[in-house]
Amino acid sequence: MDEVDPSLNASSLPFVEEMYLAYLRDPGEVPADWRAYFDALPANGEVAGRESFGPSFPRRSLFHAASGALTETASEDPSVADAELTQRLGRLIRNFRVRGHRVADLNPLGPRTHVIPEIDPSYYGITASDMDKRVLSTTFASASTVGDVIDALRETYTRAIGVQFMHIDDLELRKWLQARMERTRNRLEIPRDTQLRILTKLTDAVMFEEFIQKKYVGAKSFSLEGGESLIPLLDLALEKAGAQGVRDVVIGMAHRGRLNVLANIMGKNPRAIFREFEDKDPELLRGRGDVKYHLGYSNDWVTQAGDTIHMSLAFNPSHLEYVNPVAMGRVRAKQDRAGDERRERGLVVLIHGDASFIGEGVVQETLNMSELEGYQVGGALHVIVNNQIGFTTGPQQGRSTTYASDAAKILQSPILHVNGEDPEAVAQVIELAMDFRDAFKRDVVIDMYCYRRWGHNEGDEPSFTQPAMYERIRKRDTVREGYLERLLTLGGITREEAEEITEARRQQLEQELSVARGDEFKPHYSAFEGVWQGFSGGLDREAAEVDTSVEEASLERVLEALVTLPEGFTANPKMLRFLQQREQMARGERRIDWATGEALAFGSLLMEGHRVRLSGQDSERGTFSQRHSVLHDAFTGERFVPLAQLARDGAVFDIHNSPLSEQSVVGFEYGYSLDWPDGLVAWEAQFGDFVNSAQVYVDQFLASGEEKWRRLSGLVLLLPHGFEGAGPEHSSARLERFLQLCADDNMQVAYPTTPANYFHLLRRQVLRPWRKPLVVMTPKSLLRNPAATSTLEEMSAGGFERLIPDRAVDPARVTKVLMCSGKVYYELVQRREESGRDDVAILRLEQLYPLDDAQVAEALDVYPEDAPVTWVQEEPANMGAWTSLRMHWCERVAGRPFALVSRPPRATPATGSTSSHKIEQAELLRTALEETR
Repeated sequence: MDEVDPSLNASSLPFVEEMYLAYLRDPGEVPADWRAYFDALPANGEVAGRESFGPSFPRRSLFHAASGALTETASEDPSVADAELTQRLGRLIRNFRVRGHRVADLNPLGPRTHVIPEIDPSYYGITASDMDKRVLSTTFASASTVGDVIDALRETYTRAIGVQFMHIDDLELRKWLQARMERTRNRLEIPRDTQLRILTKLTDAVMFEEFIQKKYVGAKSFSLEGGESLIPLLDLALEKAGAQGVRDVVIGMAHRGRLNVLANIMGKNPRAIFREFEDKDPELLRGRGDVKYHLGYSNDWVTQAGDTIHMSLAFNPSHLEYVNPVAMGRVRAKQDRAGDERRERGLVVLIHGDASFIGEGVVQETLNMSELEGYQVGGALHVIVNNQIGFTTGPQQGRSTTYASDAAKILQSPILHVNGEDPEAVAQVIELAMDFRDAFKRDVVIDMYCYRRWGHNEGDEPSFTQPAMYERIRKRDTVREGYLERLLTLGGITREEAEEITEARRQQLEQELSVARGDEFKPHYSAFEGVWQGFSGGLDREAAEVDTSVEEASLERVLEALVTLPEGFTANPKMLRFLQQREQMARGERRIDWATGEALAFGSLLMEGHRVRLSGQDSERGTFSQRHSVLHDAFTGERFVPLAQLARDGAVFDIHNSPLSEQSVVGFEYGYSLDWPDGLVAWEAQFGDFVNSAQVYVDQFLASGEEKWRRLSGLVLLLPHGFEGAGPEHSSARLERFLQLCADDNMQVAYPTTPANYFHLLRRQVLRPWRKPLVVMTPKSLLRNPAATSTLEEMSAGGFERLIPDRAVDPARVTKVLMCSGKVYYELVQRREESGRDDVAILRLEQLYPLDDAQVAEALDVYPEDAPVTWVQEEPANMGAWTSLRMHWCERVAGRPFALVSRPPRATPATGSTSSHKIEQAELLRTALEETR
């Protein structure tokens, strides 16, 4: 033991260290002779702990001890592999872990064709004569020879499962995955009852698809055929989730396989699905509703152990992958409501297509959010149903990466590739995936290779573009038949038992179809239940207004909280003036500016027990350095959130700087709003111009969700808007696009001009039980305009004014009425004063939709009948509110001529020249005040 074996050298140390790591983790992992020598190492401070090697790791003593062990063993048994062979084998082992997935048997349609030299033993000079030499394996306990280890590696990494995990930087995560896979050789021992459960779920999946194909020939269903293993995968995932304490699951998926998931996982009654195919209720759906394979559903799942999980399949448009952040937001809201700060009670399951996972940018954005404080959900389960094609586009045209899943390599998470025609391998990866997620609260990705039996839809002919692929597909039996043959071979089931399962399912589907076709069947649509009790949608005029005022004493408490810092907290010196101004507002010595009016709305809602959540790029401070909702100690960087001190009755002030993304964050907040209707949930754009990066969510979810899916949302969009010479990308939130989408009172669009009205608008959004999205054009220069201020009295009394009349002129003298919204009002007032036009009234239309025609008529009725109305806007004539108002009122509003003053129609919102902007703005104001049309 005192002399080093000549066959060992410094290059052998990594192998010995790995052996020692295994010993530190669990002495039982290493063979007895190694354990004896490690036990004999000095037990003092020089030896590293079991977590990791520290700087004092006893490399010299360990090397000598290991050398002695090998020397002594070698003297007893000359067949022990020498150190050089051990080193070469170690390199082979590592490359199996890194590259083994490339030759795994993943594709059910074809043989393995990849040749990877790095996992060929001969690449390292390991020959047939070495195979019987003894080795000491730290992981493969039953592998005693070189050949045994190589066989174990092939079984673990190159059968029906291929794993990418060596890109993970965290050693603990890699070691956990390595040990879990290598101890079992990546294979579950599945008991008979689980095998029967898998077979039953496969039968359900196959029978459902075949039944629809026969009963509704040519109808689009976007079937799951070829990927039926998804159903037992989800079944096993839910069972595992229940055992791990999950009580809420939200599933997001596109249309392929959705009907099968609805019927066989979500528990939607097949008769309801068949009735949708029958399409016998057209009068109920005129102008509304959605196709059957976009619809969502909610139900309870009771596991075999008796645990209850509430499941929700999120509604989804045809825009693939856009449901992902929506589902994430929903789970986050459910966790927050349950007080689940450890993110253990909720699970997001996201089912992807191969082409869309790599092709849609929202996937990468959603993955990026997974570890961010404001968006964490404790890890999502991603399942790629890899059909190896996107519509008619193959991988060679659809991606530049090796795998469709490669976008997920931005995360410190494993990617588990699996052959979808091996249901027991699928069972293994879902077991591994769920345990990894539970242990580390991270996303995990399963890439399930399968195929699409039909074309993009059932009427599409795929052999036009993929003839060879579909020739192979046509010759294949279902995965259910293949698995049944395996069970018959093992003796786990008889063919008679299998046929009984099939026949029972067939009869059930026939009965459901008979009911669906009957005249007595009436579709059932769930009313507002659970957290949505007491809220409503529908028409604006049918919803009562509410009192949004707040006692002045309460507002003063909010202002006091805004300027009260913790003991020992040192504010940035540049913040002192900001805090002093708010102190003056609290004493009544200064009027309330815009940001303070907003803080008063937030604070008063928190004091009343309502959660306030706001996220967006730079929202903590505010794009224009106006909000400062999070203060930072000038020396320590410690964070302090003044408004959080006001929260009562479980309320939380939840504000986050978002990643540099619009679409995924808007989708997340929309999802959050679906499960938190009783709070203020808002997203703020850095500039309103950038909201068009999230246009899919505006069009497909916010504007149409109620009509398509009977789902309400109270999400607030705060969009800085206004023409101030900042150029075409920093001027317009595209107000016209929101108004163009408005119909049936589906949204609210407002452009307030005072802090008090903004205050009441935000409070109304929470206190009024009418739930609709609210789009607010928010100010930029008005944030510091002394004219755009309010008093505490205006907030402690009154409410939101949809239209603010002109109280500064004598109505009898008016010869012309200007109507406008937003910043231009203050410029018109200034121009009126400069020109001495006391015969011009200026009305502010603070809410642009829904419009209250009676209120508008009442406001105009005080002026002479011959006074025309002119709409004034900063935006070009083809933008802004004009086209919407013109379509609504046509050429006359309340019986008066209705005209426009604006910039001329343009292809871009604004000029890039500050000087040109000033010229245009001056002409606009002069025309509005001096011309009568």
